Amino acid sequence: MSGSNLPPRVLASPEALGWIKRLAAVHGPLMFHQSGGCCDGSAPMCFTRGEFRVGGQDVLLGHVAEDTPVWIGAAQFEYWRHTEVTIDVVPGRGAGMSLEAPEGVRFIVRSRVFSDEEAAALEAAGDPPRGSDFA
Repeated sequence: MSGSNLPPRVLASPEALGWIKRLAAVHGPLMFHQSGGCCDGSAPMCFTRGEFRVGGQDVLLGHVAEDTPVWIGAAQFEYWRHTEVTIDVVPGRGAGMSLEAPEGVRFIVRSRVFSDEEAAALEAAGDPPRGSDFA
């Protein structure tokens, strides 16, 4: 696999992409942050871009919906570094901080383990950028 053929670390389901587009039409550019907390802290949280301050150790998994960055806490990244994360949406209501909460849906993550070939290619490419790379 060449650098341009690396598997994405993050994707979004078609349903999630629809909700991201709807929320962006109301709130402007968005961002996600995935922490390793318990309960809703382990759900991907959707914010208006810049509303959540990314820390120096947060890891940029990639972008969904063309330009929506998805960040993950460094400790959580270490647990999930061998998995491809897919942001999805399901009926229900999470805690009140994420933008979709009042809409009767909540974002969740689904994941799959990278194949040995994919994991080796990602490892060879090096770690994704961290918040400190943008300071």
